Amino acid sequence: MEIKDAVNVLKEKGRIRIKDGHGTVLELISAQKWDASADDPEGIFLFFDIFQIRSVGEQFSEVSLDIIEYATKPTVYHTPVNRVLKNGPLIDGTVRFAIIRKDFWNKLLFAISQPVILQFPKDQSHDSSTNEFFPLLSAGTKEMFLSPDGDVKIIRA
Repeated sequence: MEIKDAVNVLKEKGRIRIKDGHGTVLELISAQKWDASADDPEGIFLFFDIFQIRSVGEQFSEVSLDIIEYATKPTVYHTPVNRVLKNGPLIDGTVRFAIIRKDFWNKLLFAISQPVILQFPKDQSHDSSTNEFFPLLSAGTKEMFLSPDGDVKIIRA
């Protein structure tokens, strides 16, 4: 799969389905195209850089930012939603996000240059495929809640 082609499909359709090296189909959705009535409320915002978090979450404490910056394993974070976020997957006032650092996926997100939402569709049809494994599907993926005040709660270690 060429990154440039995937970006073009996403810009044209607002979403793209990619089959990763595990054989799992991932759907990446432009935040503007996410539809509360049709899409998964448990979607995860994907970022290529830590500074993109501000688009979905409240201002973080230095402790919370350090936890995100120095994480060595793939991690899904939960945090209270930013008041300016108008469209996206929310559960009880919180939003989920992940910083993707693995080479191929980071380059794809960088090329897209805007936050996208990840969901796992039931339908296995896909627009593209890659041999690259998606990092959040690994066995060591962690999950934690971070508050703007620096409170941390491990949900899954």
